[in-house]
Amino acid sequence: MPDVLHTRHTFTAMGCPCLVEIESATPLLGEAVARRCEVEARRFESKYSRYLPDSITTRIIEGAGSHAVSIDNETSALLDFADVCFQESNGLFDLTSGALRHVWYRGRDSMPTGRCIEQALERVGWQHVERTVGEIYLPIPGMELDFGGLVKEYAADALVNLARDAGISHGLINLGGDISVIGPPTGEPAWSIGISNPESGGPPIAFIPLCEGAITTSGTYERFIVIAGNRISHLINPKTGYPPTSLLGVSVVASTAIVAGSLSSIALLMNEQDALQFLADSGALYLASTSGGEVHGDYRDLAGSTSH
Repeated sequence: MPDVLHTRHTFTAMGCPCLVEIESATPLLGEAVARRCEVEARRFESKYSRYLPDSITTRIIEGAGSHAVSIDNETSALLDFADVCFQESNGLFDLTSGALRHVWYRGRDSMPTGRCIEQALERVGWQHVERTVGEIYLPIPGMELDFGGLVKEYAADALVNLARDAGISHGLINLGGDISVIGPPTGEPAWSIGISNPESGGPPIAFIPLCEGAITTSGTYERFIVIAGNRISHLINPKTGYPPTSLLGVSVVASTAIVAGSLSSIALLMNEQDALQFLADSGALYLASTSGGEVHGDYRDLAGSTSH
């Protein structure tokens, strides 16, 4: 068996730590592929970040209530997927929930009033978005679009395809916990993916073996804000305008990160009973943690729990 050369490349993009870990025949190939992955990740950030003035997201938001904005095929495909998620989630997965980030934000010193939330909800609703071939229009002034629930997962899948096209057969892409696998380590059956404790973010509560596909986790232990002493999830229910209070964490294994990520996000927005039924009906493998310390799903035995 030829020597296996490992490349482990870290960087920061899309507001999170990123890792490209691959095996290659030569060090030059490994380094070149890793660098190309970083460049591609930064392309996604510059294109879709709502914080950058020249991103497509910013242009779409600036056109709200005024004019349609031209979009390319890649953006159109993302919006098509978002539309499917909106329909399948009965409106819980909604890219226009971006307006709610002006209500729930880091640094706020008091909880928002019901009236404040109601006013923000007037600018939320994917069903209002108007799309034609190559264009999108947000018809309500102040309406916003937020690709945050899609782009990082889509990017993880894209980087896997980039690596495979370059001849890489073993490795993984980890973009802030959204992990997509190129192939298992040489001589090993799978990667061992640790699932953090959703209550503390401490030592993993389980290690999930993954030889292909992707795994994503949604929860409040890493991405949250604190308002008036209250810990608030980064996800906000676009129907009620309030953060979810049921499941603490959801990890989903699927064929792609974008599918796994949408399933985990939707589940986290549901009440506990509906979320567990939704995950079971999805056909994907999952691990879900409740506020009562119970663990449910296909990997519950790995977490040392018999709850279901």
